[in-house]
Amino acid sequence: MFAPLQNDTFLRALLRQKVDYTPVWLMRQAGRYLAEYNATRKQAGSFLGLAKNPQYACEVTLQPIDRYPLDAAILFSDILMIPDAMGLGLDFVAGEGPQFASPVRTESDVAKLTVPDMNDLRYVFDAVTLIRKELNGRVPLIGFAGSPWTISCYMVEGQGSKEYRTIKTMMYAQPDLLKQILSIAAQSTVLYLNEQIKAGAQAVMIFDSWGGVLADGKYQEFSLYYIKQVVDSLIRSHEGNKIPAIVFTKGGGLWVEEIASIGCDAVGLDWTMNLAKARRLTGDKVAFQGNIDPMALFGTEQSIRAEARRVIDDFGVVGAGGHVFNLGHGISQFTNPDHVAYLIDEVHTYSRQMHLST
Repeated sequence: MFAPLQNDTFLRALLRQKVDYTPVWLMRQAGRYLAEYNATRKQAGSFLGLAKNPQYACEVTLQPIDRYPLDAAILFSDILMIPDAMGLGLDFVAGEGPQFASPVRTESDVAKLTVPDMNDLRYVFDAVTLIRKELNGRVPLIGFAGSPWTISCYMVEGQGSKEYRTIKTMMYAQPDLLKQILSIAAQSTVLYLNEQIKAGAQAVMIFDSWGGVLADGKYQEFSLYYIKQVVDSLIRSHEGNKIPAIVFTKGGGLWVEEIASIGCDAVGLDWTMNLAKARRLTGDKVAFQGNIDPMALFGTEQSIRAEARRVIDDFGVVGAGGHVFNLGHGISQFTNPDHVAYLIDEVHTYSRQMHLST
């Protein structure tokens, strides 16, 4: 059904197999920093119009792959597609971000909450299949979902938050109620990611964007526990190929040993965690993805290249795999596209040199 894969370096790195260089992709690589993305989004009329149309989603997914020699594509979508399919009334308000018309805050709200019919998310799976076909084997395709905790933050708060007061109030005052929400979110995420894999995703990533706002102890109870439920139920082999799973908790360096122990293939790290330290703590149990500061892309060409080399040096030997170069979080919309080219070029050039010198 799909063309043979021409570049599997990303997948081999995740599985800690031999590679010739360090592969690289960027979180939010299809986004507003690219003029072609903005043109397509304008054509689509809205963010949801873009995300819910498989043709448009395919087009913007491929834009950074056409522009840069990246080693993986990631499905263009949003972590809030699951709660949207639950009927919570998602809208993206200009200048304010995502908002839900019907947040989940009371026992009666939770009683009405159900795992969505995956047919209501068919546009996502259709996009995955279309992207795989259009990639024509150039690079692997990553599917993704938000973590149960992260999507629950939006479901309970009703929008983005700085304090997380509403959901943290529920966590401390009505923990069992919150756990009902998290359980439904976890069940939904399992189905959602597995459908992406069946549709053609060759690796999957769980974005725990807000796990780092939790206290130690609460992170394990309200975030990691439910991520593990998802990881435990993922399809890990499809049509003869292993499907690596990446778990990324922003601000999660404190818990890297625990994250590495839940059964994922790779742990994503933000810029606050040193890669060498992460490897020492985990004993090479998992691969790592990351972890340059996205703001480093606002430096000079010289400084960008120096930061890329530093991250590669922090990880260590290149040829054994185990490292996928990435940002520590999503790329800023204000990033100069030329600076992205400097970064990708340095990662590829320097890691090849390091591989040959070992």
